Amino acid sequence: MDRTPDSGDTSGSAGKTGRPDRAEDASEPEAAEDPDEILVRDPVSAPDAQGRPKRATRRFPLFTRDTARPEGGGRAAAGDAPAPARQWPVLTVAGLVGIGLLITGLDVFRWGLVLVGVALLIGAALRWSVPDVGMLAVRSRFTDIVTYGVLGTAIAMLALMAQPHAPLKIPFLNDLLHFTVSS
Repeated sequence: MDRTPDSGDTSGSAGKTGRPDRAEDASEPEAAEDPDEILVRDPVSAPDAQGRPKRATRRFPLFTRDTARPEGGGRAAAGDAPAPARQWPVLTVAGLVGIGLLITGLDVFRWGLVLVGVALLIGAALRWSVPDVGMLAVRSRFTDIVTYGVLGTAIAMLALMAQPHAPLKIPFLNDLLHFTVSS
């Protein structure tokens, strides 16, 4: 355990302050009798996990104990609204993905997967345009938009390029596929 001079070590000539370099000073306020009251001596301090003041450093902690909510990760509707209304953006995207997977399962795979890709693109558009999207916000706004956009575009394009009778033909991808398979 790393013991700093402020951590309560009262051995030696430290006196009540716990600091060996300072003798007891009558001008310092006495510690409160109430154990719930915390006396903070340094202007640069932050509470630790138990609520005691601790000198803050600019170093990253060894273990992460908490995560920050992503920007836009609040409720998409007022708190008194029912739960589905508060999370309408993620329910819209998940509903469209579910319908796309159902269509894919009914053997219309191309258009079902296009709907899955479009649902992710709608998620990217919602993340960009709506300030509070609830659980649709997973990471930072930029990262979410890029992730939803790239995955949605890739899924939709791959579904449109799938054989047989592909509605979208990109010649260099066909040559690339033949090169990798024949090598």
